[in-house]
Amino acid sequence: MTVSGALRKRTLLITLALAAVIVPAILSAVYLRGRAVRGLPYRDAFASADANEWSAFGGTWQISEGAMRNDSDERGAKLMTGSPYWKDYSFTSDLELLGKQGDAGLILRSSDEEPGVDSYRGYYVGLRSNDGSLVIGRADYGWIELATRSMPGGVHAFQWYHLKAVVNGCRITGYANEVPLGPIQTLSFNDPNCIMKGRVGLRSHSSGGVWKGLVVQALTGSDPQVSSPASSAVPVLLPYAIDDPVTMSQRESGFDPHDRDMISSNVPGISERSLPVETIGGLRSVRTENRTAMVRGTVILNSPRIYVQDATGGVAVMPAAETRLKVGDEVEVTGQVEVHDFSCIIRHARLRLLWAHAPAAPLAVTPTQAATGAFDSRFIEVDGSLAGQTAGQDKTTSLAISSSGQSFNAIVNLTRGNTILRNMTKGSLIRLRGVCVVDPQFTHNLTPFVLLVASSDDVEVLAGPPWWSVRNLAISGLIAITLSLLAYLLYLHARHWRLRAIVDERERIAHEMHDTLAQSFVGIGFQLQAISNNVPLTLPNINQQLDLACELVRHSHEEATRSLSTLRREFLELETLHSALHNFASRMVEHGTISVQLRVTGEDTATPYAVKDALFRIGQEAISNSLRHGNPSLLQISFDYAATTITMVIEDNGIGFDQTGDLRGFGLTGIRKRAQGISGVFHLFTGAGQGTRIEIVAPLPPRLTWLKANRLFLRDSRKGLSNGKAPKQNSYSYRR
Repeated sequence: MTVSGALRKRTLLITLALAAVIVPAILSAVYLRGRAVRGLPYRDAFASADANEWSAFGGTWQISEGAMRNDSDERGAKLMTGSPYWKDYSFTSDLELLGKQGDAGLILRSSDEEPGVDSYRGYYVGLRSNDGSLVIGRADYGWIELATRSMPGGVHAFQWYHLKAVVNGCRITGYANEVPLGPIQTLSFNDPNCIMKGRVGLRSHSSGGVWKGLVVQALTGSDPQVSSPASSAVPVLLPYAIDDPVTMSQRESGFDPHDRDMISSNVPGISERSLPVETIGGLRSVRTENRTAMVRGTVILNSPRIYVQDATGGVAVMPAAETRLKVGDEVEVTGQVEVHDFSCIIRHARLRLLWAHAPAAPLAVTPTQAATGAFDSRFIEVDGSLAGQTAGQDKTTSLAISSSGQSFNAIVNLTRGNTILRNMTKGSLIRLRGVCVVDPQFTHNLTPFVLLVASSDDVEVLAGPPWWSVRNLAISGLIAITLSLLAYLLYLHARHWRLRAIVDERERIAHEMHDTLAQSFVGIGFQLQAISNNVPLTLPNINQQLDLACELVRHSHEEATRSLSTLRREFLELETLHSALHNFASRMVEHGTISVQLRVTGEDTATPYAVKDALFRIGQEAISNSLRHGNPSLLQISFDYAATTITMVIEDNGIGFDQTGDLRGFGLTGIRKRAQGISGVFHLFTGAGQGTRIEIVAPLPPRLTWLKANRLFLRDSRKGLSNGKAPKQNSYSYRR
């Protein structure tokens, strides 16, 4: 090789090595870059009541009038979506707080979310009503407040704001202004140990909130943070029960009666101050018609009815005017009490907010306990197996649940889509949290109670359907049968290969015996004949003995030749069983006076070689015994080929024999063993002077079906296990 050729080769190798490094690096960079912006820009579909891609961690999230709403004062409620690989982007939303003592806003670059206060890793940009400020913070399963700045005019509940959060590298920036044209407040912070990527989400703390117009866009400009949020149109106000958490009368608080009338009305003829506060559980003890009562409790459900409970029980509330309460609000209810057997309703109710609070925890009960009616209008938690689900009215789904012989229905409000419910399968073990109702309006007298579930977030799948269901058992059985069939087929192939090896070995031995033993008989015959020719005729005794010896050698040579021919595979493969046995008998009686007759019924189509070989040797022995001991004049050979059996009969008209005598030397023991080796049945009919009839009925292997193959495989396996080793077959068995 020349110097220039070696140089070119070295250059080519270096180029290939660089390409092997650079190309994967470029592809990885392109892939990571694409993953960082995949799914962007993102816009919510709340206007079409679709939020299947969002995951809730606490709170009571639901879509209402094209906006995502959390009617809960739970601390740290979160709703998450997006890709964990999003890096630099802006997140924009219109926002309304539903309480004066909390905050709400946007989560950025989040990961590892769990239910609980600050139980995630990411950034937060929001508005806080306590001190009227714009807040930037970081959560890492703990709260770190990074920066705050007061909003012009403060932050007020039930006022819409436009909020924009931007993350670019390690800089987090927030913009906020009051809708529609309030002054823009800007707040920025540079985190040296920043979180580089993560999902987006909504968050509220000690206050409910409403979000709409959500947009997430990837950053493309060189300095996109200098842009300001665009002005937003004034959203439709979502009315709330009472704008202030009050505990006094309207006159003392200075609250506008006009706003109060929007959500409640006075009970005619009743002074609120003249009524004592009763427990909810005590309402059922008095059954006076048109009785007015006052109770206090916590709101546990606000749709399709308002339900309030205290420590003693729960009650359905029918307000005189439309209202919107948050789950967890502490309220005072005044109205007319309607008592039923197991339930209670307060009609024409006046509601007064006492204070906002986090939602109450459910009471864990069994379906049997709930069916007694003791937990009517209470917030409970029950477990059961899903028996079915059907679509209901007004965006609801009805779940049929059963547990320990008790059945009930659960009505789930599809406030954020039905992804969880759609993915549940029949037979799944689920846990539901909702309000237990025994009112016939919901039960229709078909189930003892109905569970009203606020959203699909209150449905938790504990376990999938049990594996021993009918469908799974059928599939498992089908797989087991298939595997058993395959194993048995392999087993039959192995036995077939073994039989082939035996046949090949027999054929080899036959060839070797032909080359040695048979030729030796010929040599001995020639030698004896030569000796006989040289012996004088004056020695008759010696000549007679030599002639007898020559005859024995000739006879032995013929027998050896016949036996060797039967050892060869072609012997029974080239002709049928009955013709081979008939030819054998004809050769035996050749030049004699004995007549051989053959009768065949049916057709030999698929007789296994092992069965043919065994029957042929049984027939040889029977014919030899008949000619040697029976002195017959007629020998009959009969074959009956049936679908499942072969019947062979060897019969003569000789002298027969007594079966009670000594049967040694008749070869019957060998015949019986060979018949047993092919699972055949041996019959002997004879008597002194009555001839002899030998009948063999041999079964044919049936056509293999799945069930029969499985049964045979299991039977052979049990035999092998019971013996502690592989089952040993008879040397003549066709089942080898």
